[in-house]
Amino acid sequence: MSRIQQLYPICRDLPFPGVYLAHDLRALACSRHGPLVYANYVASLDGRIALPAPDGHLGVPPSLANERDWRLFQELAAQADLILSTGRYLRDWAAGRAQEILQVDDPRFEDLRTWRVSHGLSPQPDLAIISNTLDFPIPKVLHAGGRGVVVVTSEQADPGKVQALEEEVGPVIRAGRSHVEGRALVDALYARGYQLLYCAAGPKVLHTLARDQVLDRLYLTLVPRLLGGERFATLAEGTLLNPPLGGRLEALYRDPEALEGLGQLFLCYTMGKDGSTMANALRSSAH
Repeated sequence: MSRIQQLYPICRDLPFPGVYLAHDLRALACSRHGPLVYANYVASLDGRIALPAPDGHLGVPPSLANERDWRLFQELAAQADLILSTGRYLRDWAAGRAQEILQVDDPRFEDLRTWRVSHGLSPQPDLAIISNTLDFPIPKVLHAGGRGVVVVTSEQADPGKVQALEEEVGPVIRAGRSHVEGRALVDALYARGYQLLYCAAGPKVLHTLARDQVLDRLYLTLVPRLLGGERFATLAEGTLLNPPLGGRLEALYRDPEALEGLGQLFLCYTMGKDGSTMANALRSSAH
């Protein structure tokens, strides 16, 4: 087992993996008596989270992707009740450009499957597909083994597509008039019993959550590389956020073993107005 360095709120060495499991998001959500919405991204020094692949589609570039970041991504996913994704993800899946979000069948992550079962959870969280157009396929593997799939769209969605999806996978939730809205999305999913919502979607969904100030925690892996490029994706894409959504640094880790010794940083921010409550909970767990 390797180790990483925690730099904030206290300095100490910690075993890796297990760093994000130790955040115990389930206990944190219970203390809040409401939903907990969190997201995770890996970014370059110049703010790129995706660049064009050879086929032209935006994706995480190989210069950012690494096994140690992917392990922590899985630790966050393992704690979720529901993973937020999009119709684009399913289109990429069908085209062979996407991989399973929570790889509990991968021997590398067998301990995460055991962790979920030991906490009385299903082997993998349910999946929410956010889409205004409902133009995507539903691969059978996504709802195999009892995994639930929930589709979220707007009130203006095509009734025929809604009916077809309800017959194929189950409920279709309308959360917003002309497009899916962050507050309506979170409220509707929480009403269905989903408390921990993990955003594994792209920058437009993150913008939707930030715009309605329903994003509670942001995890960010910072890879110390400048990528450049004229076409790229960054963390949040959409209209100017007014007011901006503030973030309080809650934890900072340095991973010196990543990327052949180049290293990387893992940052955790509490977002929005509820920062003090979550900050105190995390600091208590750090000591």
